[in-house]
Amino acid sequence: MLFHFTPPHITLIRPLVDNAFVFVGFFFLISGFVLAYNYADRPTLSKRAFYLARLSRVYPVYLLALIISIPFLFQEWGAHSRNDFYLGLILTPLTLQGWSPILATFWNTVAWTLPAEMMLYAIFPFLLLGLAALFRGPLRRFSSAPWLIAGILGMWLLGLTPHLYYYLANPDHLSEPVTRFTYAYWLRAIKYTPPFYLCTFIAGVLLARLHSALPLTPLRRGVLALSSLVGLGLFFAFAVNRVPYILVHGAILLPLFAALLIGLSGPNLVSSVLSWKPLMRFGETTFALYLLHFNVFQMIHLYHLPERLHLVAFDPWVSYLAIILLAFVVHFFYEQPARRFVLNVFSPKS
Repeated sequence: MLFHFTPPHITLIRPLVDNAFVFVGFFFLISGFVLAYNYADRPTLSKRAFYLARLSRVYPVYLLALIISIPFLFQEWGAHSRNDFYLGLILTPLTLQGWSPILATFWNTVAWTLPAEMMLYAIFPFLLLGLAALFRGPLRRFSSAPWLIAGILGMWLLGLTPHLYYYLANPDHLSEPVTRFTYAYWLRAIKYTPPFYLCTFIAGVLLARLHSALPLTPLRRGVLALSSLVGLGLFFAFAVNRVPYILVHGAILLPLFAALLIGLSGPNLVSSVLSWKPLMRFGETTFALYLLHFNVFQMIHLYHLPERLHLVAFDPWVSYLAIILLAFVVHFFYEQPARRFVLNVFSPKS
């Protein structure tokens, strides 16, 4: 919310807020890590059960966000050709809009991540089975920690290659340096198209195996987590404005995020702070918060609600609070019941 609707007087954390898009890459890294952590040691993996679990987790809130955002279709009508508008109208409910650079942000701007996540969910069972077969066979030695670290770094560098090429070749023929506000076809393709997040996701899957291969003590995990946080802080404080935008967007921070994730994935002082129950409850609502915040914030101001409620003096903070409360309501009274309903109705019966 702070990234998309930045409040005044946040000088101290502005470098972090202005570059908060980097946490989208961190999300895909976490996604690969958590899925592999949860499923890698299971004796069997039912693709149907896996896909149903993923669909029940993401689609109900996604659909609700689209329904709430129907008024914004009038804006899309004026912003696109008729063919693109109707194509977006078809692709977006199917979570396919991200495959079109032009339509990636159609209807609900932030929902462009869902096509990427759906693609990664689709390939995950095959990826997991392939890696399992690889590490059980004659290439078993590649499952050791040094080889896994090399694989993660290899995925990082491979994932950065298109962004580096864009920076050097300038395929959109831009005359000004690229920023978060630059609109160009190939730039949007790199930023929003699902395949460009595959390497980060695979790095997360490998990271889960590394987590099992590294016998870290709580002290070492804590030092690793704290060192990673310090490194991230130093990057945002002193380096982020010196690195080209397209490379920052291209998960250039993946090694630091990977180290942080390993550090937090076990008992230590830093992870215990983040395990505070109210913070965890808030974390559970953030998927709804993510999908709802962009259009709901705009609707709050489109209908002049702060003015009508005489709360302008407290805005945008009162808008943030309202959206956070909405996310809690949606999570507990819609997202969780809808997930249970989908699983109960469509799960195979014994």
